[in-house]
Amino acid sequence: MLQAKIPPGVRVVKEYDHDLPAVPAYGAELNQVWTNLIDNALGAMNGSGTLTIATWRDGEHLFVEVRDTGPGIPADIRPRIFEPFFTTKPVGEGTGLGLDISYRIVVNKHHGDIRVDSQPGDTRLRVCLPITPPTDAEEPPPAAADTSRASPTSPTSRTEPASG
Repeated sequence: MLQAKIPPGVRVVKEYDHDLPAVPAYGAELNQVWTNLIDNALGAMNGSGTLTIATWRDGEHLFVEVRDTGPGIPADIRPRIFEPFFTTKPVGEGTGLGLDISYRIVVNKHHGDIRVDSQPGDTRLRVCLPITPPTDAEEPPPAAADTSRASPTSPTSRTEPASG
């Protein structure tokens, strides 16, 4: 679905760890996260650059990172990008809800984290998800949970630099 939105001037690099374990997750909601992150990255690059999507495991966490080579997110607005209705897009071109919704899905629903690290030519939004949900937290119900491999193509604090 997103393939049609990728301009000819954007190179897509996929750095997938193909040995990731299945994770309990709300698949449709995570697809919304991947769509929002990729759409924002494409918008930032204005038709040319490199979009990199990477996945990996570190201990008991699964990571999905969306990187772009756009102009970067200025430091003065970085603390606000996850706020509802905050947008840098012109009037009529964005609702300012994509990153807010993504944050709520990752943090509130999946007990994960989403972080941003940005400088000109290298912006990274990194989603961290627990491989096993916390035992005292609300877990996806077995019948509704989509226990599948996290995949940005079939598919956290907010502003600290991503580490690792």
